[in-house]
Amino acid sequence: MKKLVVTFLILVTLTGIAASWLWHDYQRYLSAPLLIENDMVFLVKKGSNYNEILNDVKLISGGVSIPYLKFYGRHSKLANKIKAGEYQLSAGITPKKFLEIITSGRSINYQFTIVEGSTFKDLIANISASKTLVDDVSSLTDQELIQQLNVSENYPEGLFLAETYSYEKNSSAMALLKRANRLMAGILNEQWQVRDKSLPYKTPYEALIMASIVEKETARADERPIIAGVFVRRLNKKMRLQTDPTVIYGMGESYKGNIRRSDLRKATPYNTYVIPALPPTPIAMVGREAISAALNPAPGKALYFVAKGDGSHYFSKTLKEHNNAVRRYQLSRRKDYRSSP
Repeated sequence: MKKLVVTFLILVTLTGIAASWLWHDYQRYLSAPLLIENDMVFLVKKGSNYNEILNDVKLISGGVSIPYLKFYGRHSKLANKIKAGEYQLSAGITPKKFLEIITSGRSINYQFTIVEGSTFKDLIANISASKTLVDDVSSLTDQELIQQLNVSENYPEGLFLAETYSYEKNSSAMALLKRANRLMAGILNEQWQVRDKSLPYKTPYEALIMASIVEKETARADERPIIAGVFVRRLNKKMRLQTDPTVIYGMGESYKGNIRRSDLRKATPYNTYVIPALPPTPIAMVGREAISAALNPAPGKALYFVAKGDGSHYFSKTLKEHNNAVRRYQLSRRKDYRSSP
């Protein structure tokens, strides 16, 4: 009996020593760096399970066995909280920190910019060229896109706010466009509610059309409300807007850099030298400032403006003054002439 007791005590002691060693080795492992020599991006694919992720960790850390990490993930329940995405890992990262990162949801974000004054065609081309967005829109017809957006408009031009959007890799382009549309609609409706009721717009959509024209006419923030004021006064006086960007938009692929007199005489829905009103749709994507300008035009008496060639415009009250400005700034162009900034 005495021998059995001694044997039992020895076994208990050895087991305790072994358990103590394992515990300290376990803690040492969790605090020691993984064998990752360089900063890298670690991808957690959608639907990946914890074992698959551990296999990837083995690959990036030199094939080292990581049973402790498997136990830690299960014991801490972090293994069930992993979020798909791309994560930035630093060289020498510890197993604990690794799990903290891939369960944080703070994955690498990419950015996509809808450029002010760009067209819907430009937008789709940029989506198609993106290597980080899932292109689920370029194959859609305009009507199919409108149906997915669930909006009342019949044409997608101008429906997406010109802004920079953050997203995770392999995000849906359609989801991004829905965000851009909601943001645009929210800003437009907010501005519409506090507008001057004397403005010549019947609907928020007409204000958006005006904003797109202002966006194409100037990239200068200080001039947007002034140009909007010119166009509003022309509409109130039943004058044609006579703005080249609408003509160019209506010409489509036939525009080769110049507007001919025959183009200005051609009756199209977008030729504001012919139609005595706004065109039927926006002609570009707009930013917040253009929407604000269209709904908050600057007061004044100017009815005309001409590009000065340095990115700014000269504003005139009378046709005579305007014609003189055209001769001064357009007919004698400098070599460094620019119609817009």
